[in-house]
Amino acid sequence: MTDPSQQSFHPGISMSGAVDLSSIQHQVAAQPGEKGGAPAAGGYVIDVTTNTFNAVVQTSTTYPVLLLLWIPDDDRLFPYAQSLADAVDRQNGAIQLARINIQQSPEIAQALRVRGVPVLYALIAGNPIPLFEGVPQPDEMKQLDEQVIPKIIESAHQAGVNGTAPRTDPVNGVDAQQTSEPSEPEIPPEHHQARDLAMQGDYAAAAREYHRLCETNPQDTLASREEAKALLLARSGSVDVRVVRQAGADKPNDEDTQLAVADIDMIGGQVEDAFSRLLDFASGHPASLDAVRRRLLEYFRICGESDPRVKHARRSLAALMY
Repeated sequence: MTDPSQQSFHPGISMSGAVDLSSIQHQVAAQPGEKGGAPAAGGYVIDVTTNTFNAVVQTSTTYPVLLLLWIPDDDRLFPYAQSLADAVDRQNGAIQLARINIQQSPEIAQALRVRGVPVLYALIAGNPIPLFEGVPQPDEMKQLDEQVIPKIIESAHQAGVNGTAPRTDPVNGVDAQQTSEPSEPEIPPEHHQARDLAMQGDYAAAAREYHRLCETNPQDTLASREEAKALLLARSGSVDVRVVRQAGADKPNDEDTQLAVADIDMIGGQVEDAFSRLLDFASGHPASLDAVRRRLLEYFRICGESDPRVKHARRSLAALMY
């Protein structure tokens, strides 16, 4: 995949309010799903507005989401939207496609600093990751389908985001899965309050509630994992990734800065990078060993003790400590 920053944007509505007249020539009057119109939502594809966008950000802590910012009455974008929908549907709920009409929800485009459409992002645990700007060429679309989307799902799983997106009816928008199995593991009743707090974006309060559950039942491994995820998101879920990484490069010997960069790695699914960053830092800064140990133990809870990366990192941590 070419670097998105080096790709040209598709002509459309600019954030300054100027209208590209060529896009008007390609507008169609048909609604999505109607003959001659854009492909309809449905399956694992949903349409998102400003009012529902925050809910999508929260669900990205359960399963990964692709965000497509587009103009749904521009017929030049229809094949791309259909190809994305087909690619996502083939993953059977491992990822969701959320489409955002930039004309109806310009606030979202402004928040993401989008200069034109179409633009494609991945959303993992509330963290937007730029993927592609413009309409992909056939070989680039194949790469998105066969390599990029599976990699996003893998990264999400590594970050503990491994739930299943609901399948929706293209007309009614209701759950269309014909199965007796739930789309994701059932949440224990005692977890509902903590889960609701996390879905509302109050990760600090969610972490406190999960901690209370862990104290009540030390064997509750789900509460332990979710507490660690909530602590991570409370610290770093809304930071500017570029600022944090630049600070990490500028201050290689600063403990708090390196811990913050490791958090960003974890949220982005770069688990091995987070582990190695902290282990390498502790090796050269013995005074920071305890802080690194506590942060790594939190990460281990997110990944699970069966993860081979955790086993390897535990051995390395033990070697530093003893």
